[in-house]
Amino acid sequence: MGSFKVSLTSFRELKTVLEENRVVLKEKKVVVQTRTDEEVFHEAMADVREIREFRKIPLPTPQEKKIPVKRRDDTLEILRQIIHMERKINLADTGEYIEWMSPRVRKDLAQRLHHGYFSVQDSIDLHGMTVREAEESLHAFIKEALQKRLFCVKVVHGRGLRSPKEPVLKEAVKRWLQGVFRKWVLAYSTAKDSDGGLGATYILLR
Repeated sequence: MGSFKVSLTSFRELKTVLEENRVVLKEKKVVVQTRTDEEVFHEAMADVREIREFRKIPLPTPQEKKIPVKRRDDTLEILRQIIHMERKINLADTGEYIEWMSPRVRKDLAQRLHHGYFSVQDSIDLHGMTVREAEESLHAFIKEALQKRLFCVKVVHGRGLRSPKEPVLKEAVKRWLQGVFRKWVLAYSTAKDSDGGLGATYILLR
């Protein structure tokens, strides 16, 4: 019985200790927000300044596309004028026109030669010759012209219209003037229309 009494006494003392050390929590104050979200937003933005330059951002003006003016094709009208002798053919605009000049001479020399600015002092006609005969004859002709100190000569070679492929003699003359005879030539060009035209070539000698 004595031990049981001691135990009860201990429990009473524990209760007393707990009551003495009880922690009393203070009541928390709850703050209730009475302002609206809009009022809070305006208060936060009170110091923000508007940038007037950004009120309207100018956009680049699109450039207008220029529509190219379509040129009228006068080909048929030009052909009509040529057929009715109302217009002359510009030989320099044809595929048969030929010209060349030394880089040491003035650039318009071949054009002046074509238009007849230089008097023809002698000429040779290669019609009816073979290519070999024509080369030998032209070589002898140019050699003689140089000995005579001639300046402007003419070679008649024809247009080769009856040739099945290309104008043989005309192409051969052009090839020789660019090759074996080049050292003696200043310039050459198709003759003017009244002097053989596309079937003849003027040559200026050095």
